[in-house]
Amino acid sequence: MAVEAEATAADFALSETNINWDRLDKTRFHVIGAVLFTLQSGLLHPTAVVKTRIQVAEAGLSHMHGFSMFRRILRYDGILGLYRGFGTSAIGSLPGRVLALTSLEVSKDMMLKYTEHMDLSEATRIALSNGAAGLVSNVFSCVYFVPLDVISQRLMVQGLPEMIKYNGPFDVIRKVLRSEGLHGLYRGFGITVATQSPASALWWGAYGAAQHVIWRSLGYQNDAEKKPSQLELVTVQATAGTLAGACSSIITTPIDTIKTRLQVMNGYVGRPSVTKTMKRLVEEDGWRGFYRGFGPRFLNMSLWGTSMIVTYELTKRLSVKC
Repeated sequence: MAVEAEATAADFALSETNINWDRLDKTRFHVIGAVLFTLQSGLLHPTAVVKTRIQVAEAGLSHMHGFSMFRRILRYDGILGLYRGFGTSAIGSLPGRVLALTSLEVSKDMMLKYTEHMDLSEATRIALSNGAAGLVSNVFSCVYFVPLDVISQRLMVQGLPEMIKYNGPFDVIRKVLRSEGLHGLYRGFGITVATQSPASALWWGAYGAAQHVIWRSLGYQNDAEKKPSQLELVTVQATAGTLAGACSSIITTPIDTIKTRLQVMNGYVGRPSVTKTMKRLVEEDGWRGFYRGFGPRFLNMSLWGTSMIVTYELTKRLSVKC
């Protein structure tokens, strides 16, 4: 009984670190999330443009460092060049974020309840629940976000040799549908689902477990009287997000390079495929070509992991029912 009381008190002390779906005002959650995540995307969009340009550039430019490509874009395209595709991505992402956040929170809540009576440690339960939620959310999100990626990435690479020029997102849709049909908007869908879903599960699982371990090491789980400050909440969650994002970038960069080239490059003999994309990349740059754009992607994923999780957790704290 005493142990039960201690666990309950400890859970209360850390209630701000794990706000479940039932405690959220759903409308506020999605509205605040839309605003904060759009701001976050705006801050990180230039790194995505740099990374994408390096991944699809012809051999002469593919070995450029991220900062060199950044300066090249500024020189030839100006500041607007760093935000190519942002309008499409920002506006188009709004419905997708509702789908992603809802599926993430609902599936995590269901998994936590499902594992409640299993003989598992708390860290394992949290890692499994977060991992399952990340996988489910990614599968649902891909249906919406893959066409959006195809459109925004094609806008990002305009100006590079052999790239088709478009007059905005609707022109991309029109030209892709005319030349390739609906399948063209879903280029890379299979590889995205097959690879990013496990990667998403790994990211969220690592984040949940890392946060749990950090709080435990700080003594919060065993001290019901001690509650984390807002600064401590942000610091611990940002640290866990940074670690998860950095690890994810190392594992997923080769996959991301293949996916990006498959989605935006032309000149294939017959129907575009993963095998043809890989063969073409190896011919151009050898096996190191799979890590094209690794620097910007590492920076993007680390910053994304930190800023995304801080934004996500802040959105939840601001959306708790009164």
